[in-house]
Amino acid sequence: MKTNSNSVKRKSLTMKFLDGVERVGNKLPHPITLFGIFCVAIMLVSAIASLTGVSVTAELIDPKTMQLKEQTVTVTNLLSADGIKYMLENAVKNFTNFAPLGMVLVAMLGVGVAEGTGYISAVLKKVVSITPGKLVTPMVVLLGVMSNIASDAGYVVLVPLGGLIFLTFKRHPLAGIAAAFAGVSGGFSANLLIGTTDPMLGGISTEAAKILNPNYVVGPTANYFFMFVSTFVITIIGTIITEKIVEPRLGTYNKKVENIDTEISHISDDEKKGLKYANLSILALVVLIVALCIPEASFLRNPKNGSLIDHSPLMNGLVPIITILFFVPGVIYGKFAKTIKSEKDVAAKLSKSMASMGGYIALAFVASQFIAYFSYTNLGTILAVKGAVLLEAIGMKGPVLFILFILVTGFINLFIGSASAKWAIMAPIFVPMFMRLGYSPELTQVAYRIGDSATNIISPLMAYFAVIVAFMQKYDEESGIGTLISMMLPFSIAFLIFWTILLVIWMALGLPLGPGAGLFM
Repeated sequence: MKTNSNSVKRKSLTMKFLDGVERVGNKLPHPITLFGIFCVAIMLVSAIASLTGVSVTAELIDPKTMQLKEQTVTVTNLLSADGIKYMLENAVKNFTNFAPLGMVLVAMLGVGVAEGTGYISAVLKKVVSITPGKLVTPMVVLLGVMSNIASDAGYVVLVPLGGLIFLTFKRHPLAGIAAAFAGVSGGFSANLLIGTTDPMLGGISTEAAKILNPNYVVGPTANYFFMFVSTFVITIIGTIITEKIVEPRLGTYNKKVENIDTEISHISDDEKKGLKYANLSILALVVLIVALCIPEASFLRNPKNGSLIDHSPLMNGLVPIITILFFVPGVIYGKFAKTIKSEKDVAAKLSKSMASMGGYIALAFVASQFIAYFSYTNLGTILAVKGAVLLEAIGMKGPVLFILFILVTGFINLFIGSASAKWAIMAPIFVPMFMRLGYSPELTQVAYRIGDSATNIISPLMAYFAVIVAFMQKYDEESGIGTLISMMLPFSIAFLIFWTILLVIWMALGLPLGPGAGLFM
């Protein structure tokens, strides 16, 4: 009885803490206003830091040439003449080059048609009828983890689908969004397959390792064994956090969402026919894409190395492909289910889908300026280098050293969202440093990936953070940054703890991190 009482008390304290985080966060101004305030704050901080001479000097990798060179990085003053000129001349470019903007809008063209014609609702009803309820949460988290093989596509496709899936199962849609977001972003480095991130980080690690060993190569599969196992760890932890903490806090969801029918009722003959031919169209499209990928000279492969993953037209064009995979079956379903009658109805669905994104577009404009300003000022780079110097000065070794490294990476990740940009700054410092202590670049890279992934989901500087807030507001107009952070904080803490424990166990057992990739030099 005492244990149960303590357990309830701990749970109560946890819930109260998360409720407090949500209240404080949601008392902040509207996200659009908040990002505007962040922009002003960055201007002021950059001016003060520039005038006081804040700078760092370090060996850094140039992301364009991938070459190492000693650089002195100073803070760029946004309130100087050049800084004001930059803000004026680049306002439109910052907005149009904001990666989530184009991805979300293009993907929503296809998703909007599939949703508007009723195809997604029909598919989800079918899924509900054949899927055991206990498997829903792990399925959503696992699909989120697996989606990162397609880089950022999971953010714009799977996260909103997570909300729809949970809603169809009579569960809170925000819990579904949280579970999917935890898998897509919190588990960004885990996967059962090699993704686009692996060769990118491996290339940066290779350049950093060459500081001490000119012949050292970190391959794309350098962390594969560890990331394969991590997939199951993240799925299990994500499922437990969703069902034991996040969903109980959210309670019961009773609102009616427009265009989404969650009632499991009889499917008419027209709807059955629509599902049949729509699903066949998806199969035909997938077979066609696979057939186009098979030839070694395929136009979907990277012309330099023949890869389908590493900077290939397939991966670069994945968002339009996803749009087609939603648009075509959506239209076919609509024709057979008689929810659309002509091309005018399809155009109306497209227009309605874009109209629903108005709030997100406004938010994306302000968020894109803030992220661009932060990058332009070099504050993130200076913070990363200063953190590295501090960690090196501590002088610890063994698992404790890597635990601190993971924590430092997780903290820096709150300010620099891009995994490659952050690693280009940190790798030349930490890879040689750990090599001198006898640890392999592959081990340093895998520790970095843990810290980089776990705090993605609580960082407003992460490019897709604003996207997730917009998805949430479809189900709850009052939800905001506080709601999202309070939902995702338990995932972030749990992922950091248990993923780090997995690495410590891995080191204790002396297991290889990937094919030919050991722990030590």
